[in-house]
Amino acid sequence: MTRVRVRGIYATALTRRLLDAGHDVVAASPPIQRRFDADLPEAEPDADVWMTDDRQGVGVAAPTDAADALADLLSDLGRDTFVWRDDTPRGAVFDGVVDRTVGGGAILDLGDGREAYLPFDAVDAHVTEGDAYRVQIREPSAPWERDRAVATADFEVKGALASLDRGVDALVSGAATDRDALARTTELLDPDVPDDWGVYWHYGASEADTSALGDSVDALADRARDLDAALADADGDDPGLVAAPADTLWAWFGRETRSELDDLRREVTATMPGHHRVKAGSASASDAVDFAESLGATPDEFAFGAVTDQFGPAAGDTVALHHGKPDGRLVTLGRGEVTDRNVEKGRVSVEREMTGGGTYDALGVDREAGDTATTRFTEGNWWYPTVYRSADGDRKGTYLNVCTPVEVFPDAVRYVDLHVDVIKHADGTVEIVDEDELRDCVDDGTVSEELAEQALSVAERVKSAVEN
Repeated sequence: MTRVRVRGIYATALTRRLLDAGHDVVAASPPIQRRFDADLPEAEPDADVWMTDDRQGVGVAAPTDAADALADLLSDLGRDTFVWRDDTPRGAVFDGVVDRTVGGGAILDLGDGREAYLPFDAVDAHVTEGDAYRVQIREPSAPWERDRAVATADFEVKGALASLDRGVDALVSGAATDRDALARTTELLDPDVPDDWGVYWHYGASEADTSALGDSVDALADRARDLDAALADADGDDPGLVAAPADTLWAWFGRETRSELDDLRREVTATMPGHHRVKAGSASASDAVDFAESLGATPDEFAFGAVTDQFGPAAGDTVALHHGKPDGRLVTLGRGEVTDRNVEKGRVSVEREMTGGGTYDALGVDREAGDTATTRFTEGNWWYPTVYRSADGDRKGTYLNVCTPVEVFPDAVRYVDLHVDVIKHADGTVEIVDEDELRDCVDDGTVSEELAEQALSVAERVKSAVEN
């Protein structure tokens, strides 16, 4: 089975799930080692799982076969989990051409519609439009983050205990800690590292035994030789992929999935309701959860009032509307003011002033300057209503959006739009729209049959309620 390293707020739950599925968890953090009565050795992983910067989900880097297995495991966590493959995976090497320069770097054309950001300080020479570079993807970007992958002209083979850096004329290129001791250990190991590559030891290396360190460097050396061979065989005439040692996956976790992750974590250690939901909100909220659980706090349910009291949003705050799409894109529907918060119902009302131009989708009425959109978001609901009014207060229509369960975070409301919606026109006529777009997503594999059935069922119930 696959050896996996896991980091971030989902580590305990995912470790439980991985072990249950027969995978090996290695290079575990100290808290994970303390929580599990299992052998979690310091060893080089086949797959790396990390939390995304916005805490929304996780990224995965793994060889294709392992990535396929992990994609299935993650998808099965909950029906509001979405998993996508990245076409600019971590560690991949591309031949690219500078398309344009922006700010502190350049945008590279990598071929087939792919782009990456190359910081100016990642290359030695002055960068101008049309320059060609062979680069490696150092920091891939989740599709919903809207940032480009970050590339560099320096190559590495990345591991958990160590990495190999290319273009180094020393056996040891550096160490995060205990450099002198690890340098001596490296000399004793006498690893068969390819010419022009040097070992960089990570923090975990100081806790590993000599055998694990030797196995790590040997595995990395094999990967370095494979990469050298791929680079030597590539002609570099046109932008395109040169080598992809591993795939990168991105998993977006929805509210139901976070609840499933709570249940998995609860099998291992005390876990309050909404543990992952609160932690996903911010670093300070995450710390507060740890503190509350250390004191034995055991609320009966997710404490919407306490969480929004402490971290927001409250009336008068401004939040973004993060409208996710099943293909991984995230559209921000502007920002609005929280005009009301109902703690008992777990609800916030958000008002936006609209700009003029065009029409409101499906309603078929003009969007005019001064119009307002008032949206009520209820935590955990599979839909939300938006009422559009003119500057004079006349109702133009109501849009009832069907989506994955709503999450009201301190600075944004998040969900994934499931395309099918219910429309109530100003004359009272009610209809369901965009069912064909949902079916297209099922055909494309971006929405599961189970999730599509749920969306259609919600739409029918909402339509019935609005008509009555």
